[in-house]
Amino acid sequence: MKHKNMEVRTEIEKSGFRYWQVADEIGIRPETLCIWLRHELTGERLERVQAAIAALNSGKVVVE
Repeated sequence: MKHKNMEVRTEIEKSGFRYWQVADEIGIRPETLCIWLRHELTGERLERVQAAIAALNSGKVVVE
């Protein structure tokens, strides 16, 4: 079974952040991000996730 959004998932994992941190940066619940990732991200949702990852990377928050 091929997972959806592998590039986004890989980017999150390589950055060292947790999914909940990305969700928090976006302003959504972690469960919502998991639901979003079940289907290929496009448009605004993809932009929001990418912007959150970039924002986290710029601040280099330590993973808890």
